Order: sequence, then structure tokens, then C-alpha cells
Amino acid sequence: MRRGHPDYVCGTISRLKMNEICSKSEQLLNSIFQSAGFAVRASASESELGCLLSIEGADSELLLTQGGELLDALQQILNQAYGRDLPKGQRIICDANNYRAARESELRAMAEHAARQVRSTSAAFVFGPMEASERRVIHLSLANEEDLVTESIGEGNGRRLRVALKETSAH
Repeated sequence: MRRGHPDYVCGTISRLKMNEICSKSEQLLNSIFQSAGFAVRASASESELGCLLSIEGADSELLLTQGGELLDALQQILNQAYGRDLPKGQRIICDANNYRAARESELRAMAEHAARQVRSTSAAFVFGPMEASERRVIHLSLANEEDLVTESIGEGNGRRLRVALKETSAH
């Protein structure tokens, strides 16, 4: 969004526009749920990451099967439909039963485990294939570890994350 655009206010998207995007996202998601006959309801709120859609109801577990694939697909649809109007770094995030927060905690614990293993064996640790958002959590979790380096390796759906000791340069 550029200066001169009606929603550009002091270098950021206006609160009104963010509220509108969250509201439209909530309406579309609830329309999909209603049409599909799912006993769930989405409610939108603003967060530091963008627009958070919390999904609750009797059928919320259906969204979490297969590692949350349906939840991810719905999030992708919403970001394609409305995400381009959000400021850089902001996204539309769908969460059901606090799944994303729990998964992030699990990934942080996995990062700590990998760090301990690399330090004790001096051998690199390679995680299985992960989505970019999950690799990012691990990269950020270990970013301040001065003796470790993380890198994504591989291509496409097979991208993995490698944790290794930093090579020390002999002077």
C-alpha cells in the first residue's frame, strides 16, 4: 500500500481497514462452515501478527486432522482473498483449539532437544520435512545460540532444517 492510498495512515494500514479485513475473513470462514454443515464458528480479533481467527465448536477437531491440513487450507484461502491488503509481515491466521500455539511450543521444545543433541555429539541434527512456518519457528528459537547454525536444506515439500555446530575459524 502506498502513500496516497485511502487506507494509508501515518505509514501503516488504518485500524478501520484492518478491522474490515478481519470482519470479511470471519464472514467468509463462517459462510464456508455453514455451507459445509460444520458445527464451528470463527471469531476474529487483531493480533501483533495480523488478523487472528479463533475457531471453536463441536467439529473443530475435523480441522486438525492430518496435521491441521484443512486449517492450513482455510488460512491459505483467506490470505489469498484478503491478505494482500495487509501490511508487510501481517497475515491472516486461523487457529482451532489453540492448535497453533501448542504446535509452536512443541517446535521450540524440539529445537532445544536438537541443540542439546548437537552439542553432546558434535553431529548435525536434521529434522524431517517441514513447512516454512515451522522451520521459521526453529530458526528463530535457535537464532541467539552462538555455537549453533541452522539452515534449510532440500527443495519443495521435502525441505528440512539442519542444526549444526558453527565452524570456528582458526586464527
